Amino acid sequence: MSHSKQKSGSSPDPVQSVGSGVSSRIPGFYKLSVQDRVSMLSVRSGLPSAELALLGEGCLTVEQANHMVENVVGTYSLPLGLGLNFQINGRDYLVPMCVEEPSVIAAASNAARMVREGGGFVAEADPPLMIAQVQLYDVPDTERATQAILADKEALIVACNDAQPNLLRRGGGTRDIEVRTLERETEARPGMLVVHLIVDCCDAMGANLVNTVAEAVAPRLAELAGGCFGLRILSNLADRRCVRVRCRVPLDVLRSERFDGVAVRDGIVLASRFAELDPYRAATHNKGIMNGIDPVVLATGNDWRGVEAGAHAFAARSGVYRPLAIWRAGSDGLLHGQIELPMAIGTVGGTLRVHPGARLGLQILGVSSAQELGMVMASVGLASNLAALRALAAEGIQQGHMSLHARSVAVAAGASGELVDQVAAELSKLGDVRKERAEQILAQLRGSPTV
Repeated sequence: MSHSKQKSGSSPDPVQSVGSGVSSRIPGFYKLSVQDRVSMLSVRSGLPSAELALLGEGCLTVEQANHMVENVVGTYSLPLGLGLNFQINGRDYLVPMCVEEPSVIAAASNAARMVREGGGFVAEADPPLMIAQVQLYDVPDTERATQAILADKEALIVACNDAQPNLLRRGGGTRDIEVRTLERETEARPGMLVVHLIVDCCDAMGANLVNTVAEAVAPRLAELAGGCFGLRILSNLADRRCVRVRCRVPLDVLRSERFDGVAVRDGIVLASRFAELDPYRAATHNKGIMNGIDPVVLATGNDWRGVEAGAHAFAARSGVYRPLAIWRAGSDGLLHGQIELPMAIGTVGGTLRVHPGARLGLQILGVSSAQELGMVMASVGLASNLAALRALAAEGIQQGHMSLHARSVAVAAGASGELVDQVAAELSKLGDVRKERAEQILAQLRGSPTV
């Protein structure tokens, strides 16, 4: 793409910082109590403990929720964890991840540690350009209509910017106008066009901004086209607002108990090729990527449904559904990975105005722009993909996933405190992660004088 890109951070440094110079590499973090983890987060992020106390309160009151959506009867909580070891463009990030599925955070953090050994993630982002679509139908002459609209482009851009003066003052605004013919006119019926208004949304996701712009100029566009206007709304295929991330992984960190680094690397490359050739596999491949991205989108108050829609539409833009991330063996012998996808997210407006948990998520990350936030999200997605493919190539996906799933099963069976880990360990050892077996183990442990 020809758009200008943004990179964050400076030259790589293995101990570069979250905010004030501390590392996101925290060995043994998972062994700490929740209280000690929050204390560690306060130290590492520089956020006062009083602000982080919000984490123990569910982040959102019913009163606040009542101002967000309709017919509120309560709130629904999900676990919020920290993705660790992430180094992107030389800077470390503690990454808040809101997700219910076990193994997602641990797997992404472990993969980020591997990438860290290869120099960390290198990322870039397009300018925050969103597309507003204006549908024009009953167009008698699509070619003449296209020429008329493009001839009036300068005046139309002025009208678009008049509709969003605050955006213009912040340095954003409508940058370009494009016309696409969807259906040419025939003797039986008139044609249909769509006009794309390309809008720089600065640090906002931009849905409301671009919708307002589209509604403002739709009548004039219909007049120029000699037809009628229909839908006036953003496109979630934000392909002008993409993020690209690449990384390389040393072979010694890829090896497992059963396979050396070369074998694991080649297994990951083979799995990547499988996804490139088969849309059935590509769908699962991309789901693993979104396993990492969605939790960060959710933790920062962004629209995960919009990000998902854009990602999957982008994956199918060639007419065949393809993987968003690919892996290759580099000329240096290392494993090289890269990802590209649209990232229509924001650091201002929307949910951030009313959800204190979303504001706290952004504070923990310490990002300065929506572009930087998008680079973090895409890096977490690439890490999640690496973790899944390595598990498939080296040990099978179930071994690591089920050991973490065993904790959830132990809790469902009634375990609490230290019994959770004891029951989970026994379930994993037996390879039988079922609630019924967990209940049996729990009954045995509770009957033991050592418990």
